Amino acid sequence: MLPRSTVDTEQVAAADRFGMWLELVARTAAPLRIRTDHAHDFTARAEFVDLGPIQLVSYRYPSLDGTRTRKLLRQSDPELYVLALTTVGEGEASQAGQRSALGPGEFTFYDGSRQHEVRHRGGDDGRQLARSVVAIIPHAALPLPADRLSTLFGGRMSGTEGIGALLAQFLTQVSHHPEQYHAADATRLGTVGLDLVATMLGRHLVAEDAVPTEVRRRALVTQVQAYIQRHLGDATLSPQVVADAHHISLRSLHRLFEAEESTVASYIRDLRLARCRHDLADPGLRSVPIQTIAARWGFPDKAHFSRVFRAAHGMTPQTWRGNQSEPARIVNRSASMVNPGQAD
Repeated sequence: MLPRSTVDTEQVAAADRFGMWLELVARTAAPLRIRTDHAHDFTARAEFVDLGPIQLVSYRYPSLDGTRTRKLLRQSDPELYVLALTTVGEGEASQAGQRSALGPGEFTFYDGSRQHEVRHRGGDDGRQLARSVVAIIPHAALPLPADRLSTLFGGRMSGTEGIGALLAQFLTQVSHHPEQYHAADATRLGTVGLDLVATMLGRHLVAEDAVPTEVRRRALVTQVQAYIQRHLGDATLSPQVVADAHHISLRSLHRLFEAEESTVASYIRDLRLARCRHDLADPGLRSVPIQTIAARWGFPDKAHFSRVFRAAHGMTPQTWRGNQSEPARIVNRSASMVNPGQAD
């Protein structure tokens, strides 16, 4: 599981919840002065996930206003950028003379070392808790020219299309389901997230050359892999289809994967086989024909699937499926021998 920690104000009495939240905010890298109409019962939660070069925070809180004041800046300079994705409710961000209204699925970006203001109202006219996912990024970790970034502070960026949609999906998935990843994956996931952030910000700078070549390459690989995973069940999925979907040549796609552990075609095949193995081992799918499972994951031809599976695993799909249930049969048989009176 990824390293994580949680702060939940419901762990204390209602009268103490806002104070607990203010203590949390005071300990953050870029503390804010908070105002809210819900100080009498501030039900809120923050979940922190450490990913090496960056930190993700999933927030849930009542409507509030936050201000990074001059006084707070004099007390600490965290040298951090903050990229915030609104997921529930409506928000507003202001920094460096720019102010933006934000809806669900939209990003804002600001510098924790400068004055700024943020507002967030919960959904259903404030009756729902507001929610957001935030990436906290050290200045030195972001491979973009610092003097160019100020044009983005307090701005609005889409999290529902293009690279922004992929970034939003990544941040939401990792922050909401850290238990699905190994602690050893943290730094690699942080690098992927940082690449996606840099690529999205670079696009909004209208300066693709501001993003280092290797960062752009890794971000595009992540985008291509996400596309492949979404379309695995399409039997027509091929390297050419993938290249066309990303508006690059087939040759460029193959060059893109030269630094990866597999070619595009083998990446597609291996993912499909992995999904088939998972379903073939699922006791709940025992009655589903093998060919139905194979077709679900892009292998419509029975003979072809059998050949590919045998080549990869040294046995037929039928044999592999049977082997997955063998331990259960052995356990059941042993139980019957120990207590034959319960065998019937």
